[in-house]
Amino acid sequence: MPEPSSSAVLKNKESLYFRWRLFLDRFMRHGVAFGGISIIIAITLIFLYLLIVVFPIFKSASVEKVASYSSPSTDSSVSTLHMAMEEQNEVALQITGEGRFLFFDAHTGETLLNYLPALPKGVRVTSFANADPARNTVALGLSNGHAIVLKHHYKVSYPEGKRLITPQVEYPLGEEAVLIDTQDSAISTLAVENSEEGVTLAAATEDDRIVLVSFQKEESFLDDSIKIERIESYLPYTASEVSHLLIDKDQRELYIASEGGNLTFYDIQDKTEPKLLQALTVTHSGAELTSLRSLTGGISILVGGSDGHLAQWSLVRNENNQEQLVKFREFEKHQAGITQIVPEFARKGFIAKDSSGVLGIYHTTAERTILRDSFSDKEMHFVALSPRSNGMLLLSSDNKIELWKIHNEHPEISWKSLWGKVWYESYEEPQYLWQSSSASNDFEPKFSLVPISFGTLKAAFYAMLIAVPLAIMGAIFTSQFMSPRMRRVVKPSIEIMEALPTVILGFLAGLWLAPLMEDNLPGIFSLLLMLPPGILLAAYLWQRAPQQIRYLVPDGWEGALLIPVVLLIGWISFLMSPVIENVFFGGDMPQWLSAELGISFDQRNSLVVGLAMGFAVIPTIFSIAEDALFAVPKHLIHGSLALGATPWQTLSRVVILTASPGIFSAVMIGLGRAVGETMIVLMATGNTPVMDFSIFQGMRTLSANIAVEMPESEVDSTHYRVLFLAALVLFAFTFIFNTAAEVVRQRLRKKYSSL
Repeated sequence: MPEPSSSAVLKNKESLYFRWRLFLDRFMRHGVAFGGISIIIAITLIFLYLLIVVFPIFKSASVEKVASYSSPSTDSSVSTLHMAMEEQNEVALQITGEGRFLFFDAHTGETLLNYLPALPKGVRVTSFANADPARNTVALGLSNGHAIVLKHHYKVSYPEGKRLITPQVEYPLGEEAVLIDTQDSAISTLAVENSEEGVTLAAATEDDRIVLVSFQKEESFLDDSIKIERIESYLPYTASEVSHLLIDKDQRELYIASEGGNLTFYDIQDKTEPKLLQALTVTHSGAELTSLRSLTGGISILVGGSDGHLAQWSLVRNENNQEQLVKFREFEKHQAGITQIVPEFARKGFIAKDSSGVLGIYHTTAERTILRDSFSDKEMHFVALSPRSNGMLLLSSDNKIELWKIHNEHPEISWKSLWGKVWYESYEEPQYLWQSSSASNDFEPKFSLVPISFGTLKAAFYAMLIAVPLAIMGAIFTSQFMSPRMRRVVKPSIEIMEALPTVILGFLAGLWLAPLMEDNLPGIFSLLLMLPPGILLAAYLWQRAPQQIRYLVPDGWEGALLIPVVLLIGWISFLMSPVIENVFFGGDMPQWLSAELGISFDQRNSLVVGLAMGFAVIPTIFSIAEDALFAVPKHLIHGSLALGATPWQTLSRVVILTASPGIFSAVMIGLGRAVGETMIVLMATGNTPVMDFSIFQGMRTLSANIAVEMPESEVDSTHYRVLFLAALVLFAFTFIFNTAAEVVRQRLRKKYSSL
């Protein structure tokens, strides 16, 4: 058999090599396509996941009827003074007009406990008062000028592994009725508030007097016995027109409502001498005040009028540092008069019922009507809300009780609470605020994304202000004027800076750079002011130096001469810093800024962030911009020079324009890095969400806020979902920046591709 010729073998090898190359080309083409599509899918899935987590906070509230049954009070002629539920929505309470406590199964209506307090013979209940909902305390005003203070309590046990809730009635002041009015006049209107320190009651009597009585508990250190001290005072107020009395949860304020929508506000911190603070009209002209309750926390009151208006009034300190009532906001008007307001136990929401049977669920901070409807074809007499605000009881005119389940997980969120100015309690005016947690259970959450979005843009702005000029000018010099040998040293050295962990930069910025700048603030500003003219002066002197000296330095190595110049200017600036501070700023520039200019100074401020984050962003911008500039075709540069253009004219009119798409991409990628930076702004700023563009103030960014608060947030809570919303906003920021960068880059490429 003849052997194949060498040409045939070579041809066969070339065919195999060609097929192998073709296979590799196809594999890489499909691999790159697969990788690109995978990235798009991954980003889309991240976006969808964020949307899934965030979406529930924008869902509308809904209600669902669970049960309907006859009231445990079989006598329909007996009025209902109060209704309540415990937090598991299993046991409910109805207090009748005779003072009877009827505990029943909230799902079936089966009576669990029928309790009637022991009233003195011949004495009847003439008034009723309910304290802060979370304290489960009520008071019965009696016809003999006395009152009984009671507390309904629910004991939870687990016999045989099954939950058992046992209702109980307690007496904070003892089972005997306590004396309110020494003249034994019947109590027509009553208010009560209870705490560990004692009980305060305010009563309007039938003979038109208002009495304030406080029972203070004093515990003996010798035998652990408790002594109750009674403090009594009478208010100079005619009670003939009093319709409502209200004491705040801290027993510091007393509100007296009378005919004509008038409200009188007393300071009762000193129970022996109540002080009149304010008298005002809180309803619209001609309307009567028909409902008055405290909002959770006791700082605000909710006022309902006979004309259907519903408003929140809150305490604000005036210029004399005195508390005064100010109308915060009004809610959607009802078509009939407001007959009952039920505040939520732990949130700034409430339920309002009008005389036509329409019931509305509202939230004050969000300034939002969450749900409003007529839930029954019968007239509603009473509404009770569960402690977790996830259930309510409705008592209708035909003595029927309905149990409803409420789905209202995130009432605090609205477009205004996220992006608008909100007037929060204890603040003098509407503001943008982020404060997601507090030590107080009555805390009003502040979820404005404006200050942390502002902080993100502010940090990026100062970082880019420092990074862009240095990086682009450095890229221009490195690519166009530096010698190839020096470029091979400088470019990798700057690019390797990008490998430095940002946590290290943040650590150095927070613990070394920030104190250094505070101690040498005049020197920092002197350095920033002296460096540009100093470098120009050094360049001018170098140009004027004798040729014999200039020729000692090879072309393209002149930039190395600037290193000692920069170090010298820095040394002089810091050396002069104490002198400048003593002569012009009284020895303390931060204090001078605060005292003379009213500019507060934080040690970890925007200037620190700008320097530290600018240092982190410079390698990214420099590397991409330098590659774009260096990639400009040499024939364009040589052609421009051959036509008589100077190197600077060639740079400004040919090189920069041709490389502009790459330079712009470098800037936008650097901006995206600055917007998403976490560790530097977390460690180098005060991390305070303030709306101040001053370079001496810190900030909190979206990314830092997520890093700080996500470990503390409860899963699926409003706080948790708002943090995911912040991540979605950050995602949108980077997407918008990158999309805009790509659009501009394509236009620049199209415009200057013909050069």
